[in-house]
Amino acid sequence: MDLRDLFQGQINDVLVDQISNQFGINNRDQAESAVEGGFTTLLNAISKNVASPSGAEGLAGALDRDHDGSIIDDIAGFLGGTRQADNTNMLNGAGILKHLLGGQQNHVVEMLGKATGLHKSQAGQMLMSLAPVVMGMLGRQKRVNNLDQKSMADLITRGTQNFNRQSPTNTSLITKMLDRDGDGSAMDEIMSMGAKALFGSIFKGSN
Repeated sequence: MDLRDLFQGQINDVLVDQISNQFGINNRDQAESAVEGGFTTLLNAISKNVASPSGAEGLAGALDRDHDGSIIDDIAGFLGGTRQADNTNMLNGAGILKHLLGGQQNHVVEMLGKATGLHKSQAGQMLMSLAPVVMGMLGRQKRVNNLDQKSMADLITRGTQNFNRQSPTNTSLITKMLDRDGDGSAMDEIMSMGAKALFGSIFKGSN
């Protein structure tokens, strides 16, 4: 399993088009960059969350209860509102962000908006839409591979470190600048540096 491949597989035309249409992003490159930046932000936040035993336990419980991965089967339907979830918590992006980012949410949203050229409200709504997708991907991996709490936390931690380190040259330099403490996760620096955090094309050029 490789989180990079997993995420790359989901940043496709369907998801980018859905985000573009939903939030009025007319520039295709901007929409793709915004989605990639949102995924990166969320993955680093989750990685920070599972660094503590209580955080890892909380994530494992949330995945078991609310995120079975079914959102991946029809992302456009779920995000577009044409398909409803039996478990409403599955699509509660606002709740996910509140848990992951806490009091830093406003700052992170502002940073992401400035970094990707989106209005702050667009960036916030986009993160709310992407959060259930990210949780769904992780929930599916947990079920398919029968991962326990520790294995899931290890997968996320290692995956985030590889994800950041294996970025193309321009993004790798940015990630190193953000990750000044060398722990493989940029979330501390993202929160402290605000608009100085820039997202390039994370996946392109890595194949």
